[in-house]
Amino acid sequence: MAWAALTSGGKDSILACQRAIDSGKVVRYLVTARPKNHDSYMFHSANLDAVPVIARVAGMEYAEIETEGTKEAELQDLEEGLAALDIEGVIAGAVASRYQADRVKAIADRLGLALFTPLWHLDPEALLSEVARRMDAMIVVTAAQGLDASFLGARFNDDLILRLRQVAAKSRIHLAGEGGEYESLTLNAPFYSRPVTYTTTEIRSTTDRHELVLGGFA
Repeated sequence: MAWAALTSGGKDSILACQRAIDSGKVVRYLVTARPKNHDSYMFHSANLDAVPVIARVAGMEYAEIETEGTKEAELQDLEEGLAALDIEGVIAGAVASRYQADRVKAIADRLGLALFTPLWHLDPEALLSEVARRMDAMIVVTAAQGLDASFLGARFNDDLILRLRQVAAKSRIHLAGEGGEYESLTLNAPFYSRPVTYTTTEIRSTTDRHELVLGGFA
């Protein structure tokens, strides 16, 4: 039986998928919930058009779950989407968010599915170091004090980790962005057959949020 990895294309969910593959699990599906509400409690909304391409270069099937993105109702949408897949378990990239972890576990339990969360309570700096070492991922959204538009497009490497550590020391953000302080996109990982590319970029900013919108994924 196969597994499904919940992912927005971000560093945590892609690293969790990579660790699942490393452990011998057969990951058949990349599952993305696409919320219409950008303030969804559970799901990211930035650059989700990259995920079908990630699935293609990884030789996996892509499954998209549409949801309004309203609190709690979006969980029912996720449960119905997972119930339609022929899988034995779900992979999630939760690091420290009890809200997300508890709700995904409850869904998995109701569906009789195993749950694999290899990043749960992993030291944030160790997580970022593994991302920098094994993947090509960059910041595409910032939404916290101290994280301005200059972070957009920054690749995860030693320099970026230092910058994030400096912000965290002043503003008490979660170093890995688990509180929604920033979002990321993973352009390459060991289980990709090649890097994901893009052809267009646009920065959209509001008072408290900056987003790097990419297009032309291939």
